[in-house]
Amino acid sequence: MKDKMKVRGLITLKVTDKKGKLKEEKEIKNTICNLGLKAIVGLTGNIDSQTAFTYLAAGTGTTAAGATDTALETEITDSGLERASVTPTSETTTATDDTLQLVKAWSVTGTNAVTEIGILNAASAGVLLGHQVFSALNVVSGDTLTVTYQVVLS
Repeated sequence: MKDKMKVRGLITLKVTDKKGKLKEEKEIKNTICNLGLKAIVGLTGNIDSQTAFTYLAAGTGTTAAGATDTALETEITDSGLERASVTPTSETTTATDDTLQLVKAWSVTGTNAVTEIGILNAASAGVLLGHQVFSALNVVSGDTLTVTYQVVLS
């Protein structure tokens, strides 16, 4: 018998208007980044003083996400969509507590075409665990962009 472990991500994005009406919803797969894998190993083995992944960031970049990515292409730093600290939880996908979940509801104060999401371990710079680029989610002032970002270990 051969043991195998996979790390995969799933991102759910929802845009609601100021009245709470759902405008758009997407569910997309994630790209796990190489330095993120290195950090997971470091966290597991207490190697190199790694930091937990507790930040979500949105961006407007359009270059396809790849395993060698180290940052979002064009991170949003205004309009209520700035990088945010969240409280991670463990959820169950296949085995008990096999999924890291981060949820953030951004209150939008400007207009943006959000096209990328990432999970990081610092308030600025940091290690990018996962990243994905997608067709634009157009948000305007008064909207709420809610991201549920899951990293499943199976």
